[in-house]
Amino acid sequence: MPGEAIHVVMLPWLAFGHISPFAQLARKLFSVEGGHNIRVTFLTADGNLPRVQAMLAPAAGAAAVVPLHLPHVPGLPEGAASTAELTADGAELLKVAFDGTRDQVSALLSELRPDAALIDFATPWVTDIAAPLGIKVLYFSVFSAVASTYTVVPARRLHGAAPSAGDFTAAPSGFPKGSALATIPPYQAADLTYLFTSFYGQPCVYDRVTAGIKACDAIVIKTCVEMEGPYISYLSAQFGRPVLLAGPVVPEPPQGHLDERWASWLSSFPENSVVFASFGSETFLPTAAATELLLGLEATNRPFLAVLNFPKGADTEAELRARIPPGFEERVKGRGAVHTGWVQQQHILQHQSVGCYLNHAGFSSAVEGLVAGCRLVLLPMKGDQYLNAALLARELRVGVEVARRDEDGWFGGQDVSDAVALAMAEGGDRDGRKWREFLTDDAVQKRFAGDFVRQLKELVRAA
Repeated sequence: MPGEAIHVVMLPWLAFGHISPFAQLARKLFSVEGGHNIRVTFLTADGNLPRVQAMLAPAAGAAAVVPLHLPHVPGLPEGAASTAELTADGAELLKVAFDGTRDQVSALLSELRPDAALIDFATPWVTDIAAPLGIKVLYFSVFSAVASTYTVVPARRLHGAAPSAGDFTAAPSGFPKGSALATIPPYQAADLTYLFTSFYGQPCVYDRVTAGIKACDAIVIKTCVEMEGPYISYLSAQFGRPVLLAGPVVPEPPQGHLDERWASWLSSFPENSVVFASFGSETFLPTAAATELLLGLEATNRPFLAVLNFPKGADTEAELRARIPPGFEERVKGRGAVHTGWVQQQHILQHQSVGCYLNHAGFSSAVEGLVAGCRLVLLPMKGDQYLNAALLARELRVGVEVARRDEDGWFGGQDVSDAVALAMAEGGDRDGRKWREFLTDDAVQKRFAGDFVRQLKELVRAA
């Protein structure tokens, strides 16, 4: 029946960099015409409930959040519910705990009998539960298409079970011809070998990803053909699965006002003069890198606000002191601020005095800066961020990458300063205006959302 409601269960990995895109997708489902015929049940660890409920508040009534109780795992802190609270080792133990919710998820799916389940990389076993129940499973990749095509396609294993860092410097066989992203430097390649590393006897990330995609009915990615067409086609061909495109996530307008502290400080500078440097909630700069970043911001001779965060449990004051160069605070007094902790990022980016956004090339963050009208400077620190930065700067022609040393990724303050100068120079926006207009076009966004909902319903109702 065309008007029949469909019920979707969402099960993201327990990291807010994953939970947030799932919540954004849920809100997008409800925002389109016919969205009132969609119901979402969102599964997450019980400790995440308040935050997830707040994320889904605009969709109250159409979205229910159901808690999963993580089993005790030796070494995992009691009450841990997301990677935000954990070390890298703790995040691996969290995967063990998440796997331990299989029986709970099975019971819930048997009881709810949804039409579809959207899963993340961590839980390929959902496909085994869903198939006998007639539930369609969609694998939702929260990463850009290019990041997935470079790292986790079947062609990556042509050289054996675990590619070496050397293997990772070149794109996999069949990668789109003429791509500016066909090779990466050794320091980035070494970082990507993590995808094939097993911890605590568990499947590695690559095995989880490929098992989930091979057993699913379709892949969902928050991108569009206009930005990543060749990579979407390659991914679909590699896995033999249709790809449903949710469109790039363009942030909803922020609610409320910027805190007076920052509003007053930013307003003391000319329009488009301030550099805002921020790296998201789960990207932490090593001591030397943070010091060079601050020296680079100082060398721009521009006003700046730098946000540096640290893993939970760290001594924030001590960590900050270790990164601030001698005499730095005196030299930048009145024009430079270093902050740790949460800030109203969207409000700051949209402030008229902020003209440059130096960030880690998380795809959602970069889009957020782009639509706010900021020039982008890209300083990726791990994984998919490297490929996002290359896509943004070299193919989409938005943003400037900070120059790095190939073998170890080192950069100096001058490299940061040079990248900011290039981005802020006349013409430094390059194709930024074109993409900004495209991403903020209401008709374009409605088309993305409408097409996605239509395809989702067709998939669910297909025999």
